[in-house]
Amino acid sequence: MLAEKKMDLGTVALAAGVIGFLRYWILPQIRKYVAGGVCKSTARLDGKTVVITGANTGIGKETAKDLALRGARVIIACRDFAKGEAAANEIRLETGNQAVLVRGLDLANTASIRQFAEAFLKEEKNLHILINNAGVMMCPYSKTADGFELQFGVNHLGHFLLTYLLIEALKEAAPSRIINVSSLAHVFGRIKFHDLQSEQSYDGGLAYCQSKLANVLCTREMAKRLQGTRVTVNAVHPGSVRSELVRHSTLLSLVWRLFSFFIKTPKEGAQTSIFCAVAEELDSVSGVYFRFKVMELHHFSPHLCLLVKETELDRPGLPILYIIV
Repeated sequence: MLAEKKMDLGTVALAAGVIGFLRYWILPQIRKYVAGGVCKSTARLDGKTVVITGANTGIGKETAKDLALRGARVIIACRDFAKGEAAANEIRLETGNQAVLVRGLDLANTASIRQFAEAFLKEEKNLHILINNAGVMMCPYSKTADGFELQFGVNHLGHFLLTYLLIEALKEAAPSRIINVSSLAHVFGRIKFHDLQSEQSYDGGLAYCQSKLANVLCTREMAKRLQGTRVTVNAVHPGSVRSELVRHSTLLSLVWRLFSFFIKTPKEGAQTSIFCAVAEELDSVSGVYFRFKVMELHHFSPHLCLLVKETELDRPGLPILYIIV
């Protein structure tokens, strides 16, 4: 009987030791890996102007907060002006930086994009950093005001047009940077030139992948075309982040809740964008895809860069779209 009690106590002690080891050493290591790297740059952005789309929530808001702390003049460009003002007020209070402004921008409407760009160019002298952060994911099929499939229109075409309209301001402020927030989902994407607007068939997940692939490929081509201008352009994958992006997918929302331990916080997800915006060692780095740990550089696979196809979309008010296929 005594031997059995000793064995039971030994088993309990062993189990407690294993649980303690997992809780206080293994799990923190896993969480640290999931969180990814942290931008350690201490660079200041005093006198610099930054535009961040969709910065009223999620990683965009955390990016805006960090850059405001560095002294930047931050312009939050978003569709919901009330939410934008709430985010801006919070950032002003936390950072003490009063130069955090909100401007209306609907990426699903080319007229709104043009109005935003026109107003910006009248108000601001230069643009030093443009972060194309806003996006939609796996939403029900719908179209933008100009007739584009919503995910392709917002995630890629809207940002493409915005960048096109602000490129001279970026050149004037050089050295300057463009950061396109893409996703690892781009590896599953295919550009359907025969059905670019998914009118023949639509899958929300594949449409999202197509839009993110377009971000990555356009980044590569833009970097080539901006050589010699001292304007760099890079794409980033922020990781799987707790945000409103998955709101249209019941399955992903459930997975995000069940595996929340393995999902980044918005602040953790923002680190790659912040790194690409401020790191001094990236002054001349362009055309690169950054993912997971901020210090890893992942160049585009050669098979993604075979040729450039110029597609004249049959919509008014949009320049020729360049996508590599």
